[in-house]
Amino acid sequence: MKKRQAIVIGCSAGGLTALQSVLPGLDARLGVPIIICCHTGSADVTILVDLLDRHASLPVVEASERAPADPGVIHVAPSGYHLMVEPNFHFSLSVDAKVAYARPSIDVLFETAADAWHDGLIAVLLTGANSDGAQGLVAVRRAGGFALVQDPLTAEADVMPLAGLEAAGADACLPLDAIAAKLNELCLP
Repeated sequence: MKKRQAIVIGCSAGGLTALQSVLPGLDARLGVPIIICCHTGSADVTILVDLLDRHASLPVVEASERAPADPGVIHVAPSGYHLMVEPNFHFSLSVDAKVAYARPSIDVLFETAADAWHDGLIAVLLTGANSDGAQGLVAVRRAGGFALVQDPLTAEADVMPLAGLEAAGADACLPLDAIAAKLNELCLP
């Protein structure tokens, strides 16, 4: 099986609850960076980082310009910026136009992460009320990455997972409570 090198997660409406379900189940030995883009509608992502850090099995930090995507760390996209992964696995931030009405955009994160990690990437699309992430999921699958989509029946808002499935399909479509175990299976030796 292909060695996975990074995980990207996108969510919107209902995302905090979904992340609080997935993150505690991740094995603390996961040796890959985990990068989250969550539409919060807030001007500051600090509260989200603090809330997730209380529940997660790995440290949670706000991603910043030129910082590396550190293995074993959960990086959260800052509010008001697109979070991009450069070919050297460092972050860059952009204030380019919103994509799918969002900045940060899940599509932008997924597309740039797919360019960086290719078939070493796992992309997870969770609950959300718009189609952001669907085109990014297409890019991940084209690059040979693994697409994991939350079962829309278990999503607080099913628009995002349905859009992802329609645009890209999925390598796995799982209920929320099965996602962490699948990520552990894919990333641990």
